[in-house]
Amino acid sequence: MSVLEVTDLNIRFRQDGATHHAVRGVSFSVGKGETVALVGESGSGKSVTALSTVSLLPDSAEVAGSIRYDGAEMVGASEAALRKVRGNDISFIFQEPMTSLNPLHTIERQLAESITLHQGLKGAAARARVLDLLNKVGIRDAESRLGAYPHQLSGGQRQRVMIAMALANGPELLIADEPTTALDVTIQAQILDLLADLKAREGLSMLFITHDLNVVRRIADRVCVMQNGVIVEQGAAAQVFANPQHPYTQKLLAAEPSGGPEPLADAPEILRTEKLRVWFPVHGGLLRRVTGHVKAVNEASISIRAGETLGVVGESGSGKTTLALAVLRLIASEGPVVFMGRDVQGLRARATRGMRADMQVVFQDPYGSLSPRMTVEQIIAEGLGVHQIDPSRNRREMVAEIMAEVGLDPAAMGRYPHEFSGGQRQRIAIARAMILRPKLVVLDEPTSALDMTVQVQIVELLRGLQRKHGLAYLFISHDLRVVRALSHRIMVMRNGDVVEAGDAAEVFANPQSDYTRALLAAAFQGVE
Repeated sequence: MSVLEVTDLNIRFRQDGATHHAVRGVSFSVGKGETVALVGESGSGKSVTALSTVSLLPDSAEVAGSIRYDGAEMVGASEAALRKVRGNDISFIFQEPMTSLNPLHTIERQLAESITLHQGLKGAAARARVLDLLNKVGIRDAESRLGAYPHQLSGGQRQRVMIAMALANGPELLIADEPTTALDVTIQAQILDLLADLKAREGLSMLFITHDLNVVRRIADRVCVMQNGVIVEQGAAAQVFANPQHPYTQKLLAAEPSGGPEPLADAPEILRTEKLRVWFPVHGGLLRRVTGHVKAVNEASISIRAGETLGVVGESGSGKTTLALAVLRLIASEGPVVFMGRDVQGLRARATRGMRADMQVVFQDPYGSLSPRMTVEQIIAEGLGVHQIDPSRNRREMVAEIMAEVGLDPAAMGRYPHEFSGGQRQRIAIARAMILRPKLVVLDEPTSALDMTVQVQIVELLRGLQRKHGLAYLFISHDLRVVRALSHRIMVMRNGDVVEAGDAAEVFANPQSDYTRALLAAAFQGVE
C-alpha cells in the first residue's frame, strides 16, 4: 500500500518571460513503513519534487501531473485541504535548522506553538508533550533545555529539535531534505540511527533527500536517482548499489575522493607552533572579573612544510577553526607561531600586514564569503590592490590566468557570485586566495557543502595547485574520506585537546585513541 503516489509530475518555473522545466515526468511511490531516497546533485530537482507534495512551491511554479497522499489528490487541492495535511500527516525536516528555527523564541515555545495550533493542547499538557518529544529524539536533560534558544544548542541538538517538531503531530510521512549534510560524521551517524529508530517505533514512512550515497546506503529501502529533473534509475537500494544500470548512477557511486596526496619531498618548514594555547576568559559577577576560561585550544604543536598537507579533524567545537584563526593571527593565542622562520606571535597588526599575502584562507561557504555586489573579476583581484602584488602587470590578465588555472572560464569574470553553481563559487574563492601566490593556505571545510562529484573535482584541483606551487595546506574537515585523499599527516582534536597525531596512512590503518576509532567507524560504516 502506497502512502504517497507521484505520477508524471512536471514542474515549470516562470521568470522574466522565460520558462524553466525543473521536473519532467517524475513518477515514484512511497509505501507504508518504507524509506525512499531521492538522490542526485544540486539542481537535479530533488527538493522541488519534495516541496510540491504539499504545494509549498512559490507562485511562479506551474505543477502538472498527480500527487496522491493516502488516495487524496494534492495537485490543485484547496488551501484548507493542504493545511490539514501539512504538519499533521506530512512533516518536513530541512537541511539547516538555524534557518528553520526562530532565533527569538525558546525551544519550548517553538514546539508548543505547533502542538497548540494542530492539537489544541495548552499549558501543562503542551509542556508535557514537548518534554516527551525532546526525550524521544534523545535530547539529554530535556527539562533544562526548554528555555534554551537555538544558538545555545549544538548543530546535532538543533537537528534533533527539528525532528521533534516534525514528529509533534504524529505524521504518517516524514520528508527529510538533506538533514545530515552539515553535521559531523559522528552526529550524522546518531541522527541516522535516530531516524531509523523513530521510523520503526512510530511506523513512519520516509522520503529522504540527499546527495550523499553513503547515507542512502545506511537508511533507504529504495532509491530514485534524479538528473536534470528526470528520474534516470530507481529500484531496491541493495540492487542499485550492487548493479547500477544508468551511467549517471555509476558516476555518483564512483564519486568519492580516492588515492592520496603527492609523495612529500624534503622541503623547508612553512609553519610551526609549540604548545599553542587559546583560552577565552569567562567574566562574571558585578565587577565582571575573570571567573574561569573556555579552553578552546590546549597545547597544540604542529609543523607544516612546503608541499605538505596537515589534516585537522574533529567534531564541531573541538577547536579546529580556533586553531586556524590563531595560526593566521586573527585571534590572540599563547605560544610561538613561527611562520617562514619568523616568530609572529605578539606582532602588532601593522607588522603582520606584510605577511598576509603569504597566508590565505578558503572558507566552507563561498556564497557567504564572496561579496554579492562585486563581479568575479573584482573579487579575485581585490587582494592584488591591497597587497600591491605585481603593480606593473595588467590585473585583468592576472585574473584571467588564475581563473583558467582553477578551471573557470575567464569570459565569466564580469558575472556575479549568484550566477555560479556551488562548486564554481568555491573555485572563485580558491582563485581569490591563489592569485596572491601564498605559501600557506588554510582550507576550512572547503568541500563539506558540495555534491560528491564536485568534491572530487575540488580535491583534484587542490592537489594540482599544491603540486604546481609547493603550497602548504592546513586542511580542516570532519569528512575523513576527503582528509584521507589530501593529507600527509593528521591531527585529531577533541574539546580543544590534541588526542592523536601522526602520519595519515598510519592513523587510518592503526588509530590509537578510542575517539579516533569512533570517528573512523562513523565515517566508513557500511562503506569498507
